[in-house]
Amino acid sequence: MTEQNRTTEQAQAEPEQIQAEPEQIQPEAEPFQPEAEPKPRKSRKPLLWGIARWTAAVLVCGGVGAGTAMGITAAERTDVPGLATESDGRWEYPELTLPALPEGAPRPFTDGNDGEIHHADLRRLLLPAPAGATVDPKLKGGWTGFDSYLELLKEKDRAPVKEYIAESTLRHVAARGWTTPDGTTTRIHLLRFSSVAFAEAFKDDIMRDVSQSERLPLGVEASKIDMSVKAVEVPAVSAYAYTEDAEDGEYGTGQTRWAYIQAGDTFGVVTQTRKGEALTVPFQQTVALQAQLLG
Repeated sequence: MTEQNRTTEQAQAEPEQIQAEPEQIQPEAEPFQPEAEPKPRKSRKPLLWGIARWTAAVLVCGGVGAGTAMGITAAERTDVPGLATESDGRWEYPELTLPALPEGAPRPFTDGNDGEIHHADLRRLLLPAPAGATVDPKLKGGWTGFDSYLELLKEKDRAPVKEYIAESTLRHVAARGWTTPDGTTTRIHLLRFSSVAFAEAFKDDIMRDVSQSERLPLGVEASKIDMSVKAVEVPAVSAYAYTEDAEDGEYGTGQTRWAYIQAGDTFGVVTQTRKGEALTVPFQQTVALQAQLLG
């Protein structure tokens, strides 16, 4: 996002638009509301893993303000750089729109929001399912309990993670899941804490455990950094991608790829599993778009 776009965004009363409005989401449960409000600390980390070419292709216009949508889904593939080949494996997501903010509330990484707080409804920051996908009836884009996230982990890791989170100030958990016709199952969880300090501490704890082959996704015995997901420019957002590693190339019920996205007070987890091999292109695309929504 250029400085000119950032300035334009701050000048507009209406929400910035990336692509079309996600489906209407109805509340399903009350979110977490801890009383503690630790003083947040400022963070300005660049995105470490992602993919600039997907961002450029799907979020190419960079326009902001009322009525300004990206319109990628309406354009011919040959009219958009990077979309000339119909069989490139990319999923067709609906147009995305940043949700409206409460009156007077700033975006998370703008002047006047040193706490990097996401004031928008967390559920509306979830990436919608792509065309043709079957939505998980348990993860329809609403509020969920923390147990929904724990289900991604192995049984032995759930208790210590749950104990850790009980001592933090987790406010909300929202999630969406779907399965596409190619057999890929996607799960996205967004965890919003009371401050960037708690979100970053949770991220650091996970990164340490993963480096020691602990707290891996269910069914994963070994992992490696996913080098196919390269730097994407989403200011102040950090992302870390991994893929399941198997020396014999056998992944049992399917290979898993996953990414952690830390954006201010919010921590996101994108997980994709597919029988045989988890595909690179849709994983890159999904991580990039979710990072954009959180940035």
